[in-house]
Amino acid sequence: MEDVSEPRHKESHIKEASNVRDFVFGFGDGINTSLGIAAGVGGANVASDFIILAALIGMFTGAKAMAVQNYLAVKSHRELLKSEIAREEYEIENLPEKEREEIEDIYKAKGFSGKELEMIVNKITSDKKVWLDTMLTEELRLNVDIVGSPLKSALIMFCSFLVGGLLPIIPFFFFDGYAGIAVAVGISLSASFAVGAVKSRMAKTGIIKGGIEMAGLGTGVALIGFGIGNELANLGIISI
Repeated sequence: MEDVSEPRHKESHIKEASNVRDFVFGFGDGINTSLGIAAGVGGANVASDFIILAALIGMFTGAKAMAVQNYLAVKSHRELLKSEIAREEYEIENLPEKEREEIEDIYKAKGFSGKELEMIVNKITSDKKVWLDTMLTEELRLNVDIVGSPLKSALIMFCSFLVGGLLPIIPFFFFDGYAGIAVAVGISLSASFAVGAVKSRMAKTGIIKGGIEMAGLGTGVALIGFGIGNELANLGIISI
C-alpha cells in the first residue's frame, strides 16, 4: 500500500515545462532576430544573397549568445537552490528542534492540531529525506527539477533559435526584394502567433491574445528593421 504521507512523488510535466519554455523562447527569439535582419537588409534593396548571408550570420551569432546566457542563468539558479538545500540540511542535522517547530507551524497553518498534528510531525521528522523535501517544498517553495539542466537548456535554446531563425530566411532562396520580405513576414507572423499561443497556454492566459502579442512584436521588429535599411539606402550610406 502506498504511503500517502511520503512527499517524494515528482511530476514529469515539471521537467517538460522547463524544456518547452526554453524551446518557445528560443524559437520566438530566432524568428524575430532573423526577420529583423532580413527586413533591415532587404529594406536597402540589396540582393537576396546578401540578405541570406546577413541573416544566417545573425542567426548563428544570436543562437550562440542565447545558449550561453541560458546556460549561465540556469546554472546560477541551480547553484542558488543547492545552497539553500545545503543550509536546510545543516539545520535539520544541527538544529533539529527548531526545524521540527517549523514543521509544526507549517501544518498548524493547514488546520491540523492535537494528536493529528503530532502524528504528522513525527512521521515527517522520522525520515530526514522526507523532512528535507517537506522543508524545501512547504517552507521555501523550492524544486531544483523545475529549473532544468543547464546544458540541456542551452542546447534546446540553441537548436530552437536556429529552427525559428531559418523560417524568415527561406523565402529569400526563392524570391527577391520586397516579395521575399512580404513572404518572410507572412511566415514569421504565422509562426510567431503559434508560439505566442503555446506560451500563453503554458501560462494559462488568453491564447488568442498571446498569439497576437507575439506576432505583433515580430511585425514591429520587421518594420523597424525595414525602415532603417530603407532610410540608409535613401541617404546613400548603403550602396544598392
